[in-house]
Amino acid sequence: MKLDRRGLLGVGVAGLAMAGLARHAAAQSFPSRQIRWVIPFAPGGNYDVTARIVSDPMGRHLGQGILIDNKPGAGGVVGLEAALNTPPDGYTISMASFTVAYVAPLFAGKQPLLPQMAPVSILTTVPTLVVTRADSRFKDMKSALAEVRAKPGTVTIGHAGNGTTNHVGILRLQLNEDLKFNIIPYRGAGPGIADLLAGNLDLFTDQLTSSMPHIQSGKLRPLATLSLERVPDLPNVPTMGDIGLKPFDGNTTAGVFTHPDTPKPIIARLNEGVVAGLKDEAANRKLRELGAIVRPSTPEEFTTALKADEANVSELLKLGLLKPE
Repeated sequence: MKLDRRGLLGVGVAGLAMAGLARHAAAQSFPSRQIRWVIPFAPGGNYDVTARIVSDPMGRHLGQGILIDNKPGAGGVVGLEAALNTPPDGYTISMASFTVAYVAPLFAGKQPLLPQMAPVSILTTVPTLVVTRADSRFKDMKSALAEVRAKPGTVTIGHAGNGTTNHVGILRLQLNEDLKFNIIPYRGAGPGIADLLAGNLDLFTDQLTSSMPHIQSGKLRPLATLSLERVPDLPNVPTMGDIGLKPFDGNTTAGVFTHPDTPKPIIARLNEGVVAGLKDEAANRKLRELGAIVRPSTPEEFTTALKADEANVSELLKLGLLKPE
């Protein structure tokens, strides 16, 4: 049978309509089985704890169980690659921050994974602090920075590893204020805080979640937050803007991603589940007790936040300030 151009167009339109109906039907029935949530770090860490808190109410909202699958390695790269190497059907999601999805692959000699990932929702933002020992000669951030300016390269400041949000925050502070610290990388926050408490380090940039117990016990003094706003749990700790410096967002924002070819209606359904999990009263309270700021968002809002992170990090990379060491 011979079809003219109008007939071919009709077939094409009908085909698109059928495909659209099929996608809509798939989204309506999603999920019909268990969802796998890949955590690219070992059990017990901030990512793992956050996912386990959110997954239960999220699963109840979606009507299916959620399996937490820890796949650590290469600063998060192993887990994210595993999550991407799955069908684009929404049944595999992952958790990452900008530095894990963009910087960690670069430091591993690969291309950033972020362009291959579809944002679903922000989960939480964890404030980043500059802390020192309770008996430190630095009583506040201004006195610490005064010594940095007077004696460039002599004040030591540690962070949890090259390419981490904490490391990026120090570099941004240096660039904004024309400062020079003696920057010391560690393999995680634990060893760095141990050195700080032992008197082998002047300052440390750290996530609120790991520093808070030491602050509450009186062993550490928080000097400043790298947040744009003061931390609710530490209302007396100033931001960079509060002490007259150029403000910037140095916090760690983590969220949920899925395969980029996942149909948008399914991504929207996943977003509903994540947001419901974050708004659950018990889950929300537990996350706030850990020092996290709960931030349910749309995929578009998450994308905007990631673009801001990319602009910040791209400048540091271009200037050669952020590089594998």
